[in-house]
Amino acid sequence: MSRIGRLPITVPSGVDVKLDGMTITVTGPRGTLTRTLNDRVSVEREDGRILITRPDETKTSKSLHGLTRTLVANMVEGVTNGYRKPLEITGVGYRAALSGQKLQLSLGYSHPIEIEPPAGISFEVETPTKLAVVGIDKELVGQIAAEVRAKRKPEPYKGKGVRYAGEVIRRKAGKAGKVGGKK
Repeated sequence: MSRIGRLPITVPSGVDVKLDGMTITVTGPRGTLTRTLNDRVSVEREDGRILITRPDETKTSKSLHGLTRTLVANMVEGVTNGYRKPLEITGVGYRAALSGQKLQLSLGYSHPIEIEPPAGISFEVETPTKLAVVGIDKELVGQIAAEVRAKRKPEPYKGKGVRYAGEVIRRKAGKAGKVGGKK
């Protein structure tokens, strides 16, 4: 039995879960999420908890058991608390600003980069070098944060670029210069 898959998902008050075949809809104070689940696992709801079970012990069913449980738990967590992915910008002249809903980045290119947030996602700019991607869908928040980071990945020599908060960049030594040798 999957150690993750067998754990029940507690549904907090104020969250409504609807099962329609293999489509699950979770509605909470922050919004609504819908996902179609694989038919190799079954989802049951009983007195404030959601249980995920698998019919057999095949490798595919075992793999989908824990995955499905985690996806549903992330949906419940997202509509109650939401998700936030903080990013940091390092570099001289590199900064972020909000222009309406759009995120405007100055990352050393000849032009500013504007990123339009998809539905359900918003940007927060705390300081010109600290920003966050906020939303209720964990998968979408991570994807948009990765797209923002991809606009200027941190380089290994000075560490300039956009990185996740707390991300450690492996640094390389630059040119050693001429030491000894011919004159």
